[in-house]
Amino acid sequence: MELKLFIKQHRNDWDMLEQSLKQMAKRKKYLTPETIDQFQLLYQKVSHQLSVSQTYFPQEEVTQYLNNLVSKAHNILYRDQATSLYQIKRFLGSTFIHLFLEQRKFVLIAMLLFTIGAVGGYMSVINDPLHLYTLLGPEFVEGIDPDSLGESDGEINSPLMSTTIMTNNIQVAILAFAGGITLGLFTIYVLISNGILVGALAAVFWQHGKFYEFWAYIVPHGMIELTAIFIAGGAGLLMGYKILVPGPYPRSFQLKRHGLRSVQLLLGTVPLFVIAGIIEGYITPADISLEAKYAFAFITVIALILYILIGKRKVIHSTVAPD
Repeated sequence: MELKLFIKQHRNDWDMLEQSLKQMAKRKKYLTPETIDQFQLLYQKVSHQLSVSQTYFPQEEVTQYLNNLVSKAHNILYRDQATSLYQIKRFLGSTFIHLFLEQRKFVLIAMLLFTIGAVGGYMSVINDPLHLYTLLGPEFVEGIDPDSLGESDGEINSPLMSTTIMTNNIQVAILAFAGGITLGLFTIYVLISNGILVGALAAVFWQHGKFYEFWAYIVPHGMIELTAIFIAGGAGLLMGYKILVPGPYPRSFQLKRHGLRSVQLLLGTVPLFVIAGIIEGYITPADISLEAKYAFAFITVIALILYILIGKRKVIHSTVAPD
């Protein structure tokens, strides 16, 4: 192998890695998954080229140059990966939002499916209250008492309630996500059935004149909780769609690529479920006015919007900022 030919063939890769190093150093906090993937790919390619250079040109300057270049890339790549706190911060601050925005159409479809179920459940019970037994089951219906909404014996174990609710919601999200492996069919079922549950309950409280009170006990935690469920459902739909319609790529490739994105979307919902569980365990049953509960729900919506907008700004910054 000739040295000049080796340099000519691979010089472009080295220049690209140098540019990526500058980019990583300047915008470490605002990197998209694509930027990181490209950096890792370049690092692997140049590392292989370093091995070749060490074999054929051990005494040449190009080998020392490549060794320094690969060392710098290694330090940046694995220093950040070793910092767990920074990884979590970067994931929740920009990576998760980037994935959410990238796959938002699947999240919107998940929301639409839930809404269809909710409207269907509501209209069914409004037209015939006995449908409630068919939709929710006799045992569940027996436990519904609109007149006792908000009442308790004063001995609510808020930490236990919060943990129980949080665990249940995460299980629903995992089911919605895992349903993607069934081409999204089970995901669709989970979303619609949960929508039917909410819609049917809303109809019962409407019929008892407790509609305003019902939603006051739902929306404080529900805005965050439903957002997380829609995202988890969207992750399942994404995976199911890519298995069903792989395009020009093999299904195994699509499952690996978009399966990873789906898992990341699901992981991003965990903090949302934790927050929703805490709210549902402490704020929702609290002895405060209904108006205060609605006001709190409004605050959670504003917080969600700000979280998405700030994350979006970081994503845009990482995409359009100059080198």
